[in-house]
Amino acid sequence: MPKRIAFLASDAPVAQTARAALVGRYGNAAPRDADVIVALGGDGYMLRTLHGTQHLDVPVYGMNRGTIGFLMNEYSETDLLDRLAAAEEEIINPLSMTAMDQSGKIHNALAINEVSLLRAGPQAAKLRITVDGRLRLAELVCDGALLSTPAGSTAYNYSAHGPILPIGSDVLALTAIAAFRPRRWRGALLPKTAHVRFDVVDADKRPVMADADSASIPDIDWVEIRSEPAIRHRILFDPGHGLEERLISEQFT
Repeated sequence: MPKRIAFLASDAPVAQTARAALVGRYGNAAPRDADVIVALGGDGYMLRTLHGTQHLDVPVYGMNRGTIGFLMNEYSETDLLDRLAAAEEEIINPLSMTAMDQSGKIHNALAINEVSLLRAGPQAAKLRITVDGRLRLAELVCDGALLSTPAGSTAYNYSAHGPILPIGSDVLALTAIAAFRPRRWRGALLPKTAHVRFDVVDADKRPVMADADSASIPDIDWVEIRSEPAIRHRILFDPGHGLEERLISEQFT
C-alpha cells in the first residue's frame, strides 16, 4: 500500500477543493518523493501531469474533477488508500514528433494521444505521406491527418472516424480528417515501430499546423513521428475499469 501520495490538481475550483480535502485527510508529498501521484482534473490535466512527471518512475492515479475523464477514475475521498492498493497498472508509450517549420527551425514534442496536422488557412491542406522511407500517398487533400496511439484512439481519432485500437495492440492509427482526395480514404493501421513522415505540399499557399497533445507548431514544412518506447507512462485504474475495458465499452455506446 502506498504511503507517500503527491496530490496535484488543475486550476478548476472543484479540483482545488478536492485537493485541499484529500491533503487534509492523507497528507501530501513532493512528486519526486511519492510512491504514487494522484491527479485531480479532467483528461487534459491528466495528460499534462503525465508529461510533467515522465522523468519520475512513479505511477499516476487520476480522479475525475473535470469534464470527460476517460483516463480518470471516479472521485471519492474516503477509500483512497484501499483503491490505490487494489489499482491495476497500464503502461503506455508516447509518440515522438520532430517538425520543421518554414523558417527551418526544428521542433520536438511528445504526444500521449496523437499528433495531428491541421490546415491553417482557407484552402485544404495537401500532404505527402511516407512510411518507413517508402512513399505511400503522394497527395492527400484534406482538412488534416493524425497519427494516434491506442490510448488516444477514442479521442480526436475516433471523432475523425478512425478505429478504436485495443490497448495491448502494437499498432498506430493513421486517420484522415475530412479527406477530399482520395475522397474515400479513411487512413491505415500501421505497426507501432513505423516511422511516419508528412510533407506539406504548397506550404506557402496552404499553411498547416502540427499539434502534439496541445503543443502547437504553426507553418510547418514537414513532420516525422515515431513511437518512443524509452518513455513509459504508468497509469493506475480501479479493477475492471482499465483502459482495455474502456476502449471496448466505448464501441458499444
